[in-house]
Amino acid sequence: MVVQQHRRGGGAFAASAAVVATMVTGCSVPADARPGADPGDAVRAAPAALTHAGTAKARTSMEMATGGTRVTIRGEGAYDFRARHGRLRVVLPKGATGASEHRPITELLVPGALYMKNRGAGVPADKWVRVDTATLTDGNLVTGGATDPAAAAELLRGVLDVAYVGEEELAGEPVTHYRGTADLGRAARAASPQVRGALAAAAKGFTRDAVPFDVYLDREGRLRKVRHQFSFTNQGRTVAVASTTLLYEFGAAVHVELPPRGDIYAGRIRA
Repeated sequence: MVVQQHRRGGGAFAASAAVVATMVTGCSVPADARPGADPGDAVRAAPAALTHAGTAKARTSMEMATGGTRVTIRGEGAYDFRARHGRLRVVLPKGATGASEHRPITELLVPGALYMKNRGAGVPADKWVRVDTATLTDGNLVTGGATDPAAAAELLRGVLDVAYVGEEELAGEPVTHYRGTADLGRAARAASPQVRGALAAAAKGFTRDAVPFDVYLDREGRLRKVRHQFSFTNQGRTVAVASTTLLYEFGAAVHVELPPRGDIYAGRIRA
């Protein structure tokens, strides 16, 4: 597994970017998402609107570019915004031959932790790996190959500036498009307790606190799509990451059962 080296304020630290390295508070009334609403208020209220909605199916996409290399990792599953847990099936891109080089990874997202099965890198196929997200220097915004949907939403609480772009249609539904920049530190301070630790880690870990975003909210103020743009340095190179989360079918059933202790791998993960 590649160890990513980030630098901030002259200090160096390492982040174990699990899937990426394999490849190269409350429930308040949602703000009105109409054009007349204050853009900042509408965007900051989106996480609370998701908590009010409860659950949703999710699709994720993470595009990474460094030098002349570009890869895309895709995920699909469901998330419970009240319980703050979800399940994703993450698919890595095919190799140069067009064949899949890695089995799909099953990810369980829970407050403070990420569980991965079919992790590879010497981990037996029937074992899980558990990662404490507060110890990840990106707070699992990038590491898992899919941004935790709760973290993607809670990051919007750190809005620095935002502008109304226009009315659009997404999967046949009318949505309002906003564009702006969020601050990781501000988001961490305003986030719900279950997500605060991960965002605080990201605020310390990324070389830049400012995160550009495009967000699409429906008429109930719920987040339907958000695209964040992250960047960090890895071995002297800048890596650009565009992470997209798409939410649909609100109210869908979400089933997350954590693996028993005996199924969690405690051995060495091969580099």
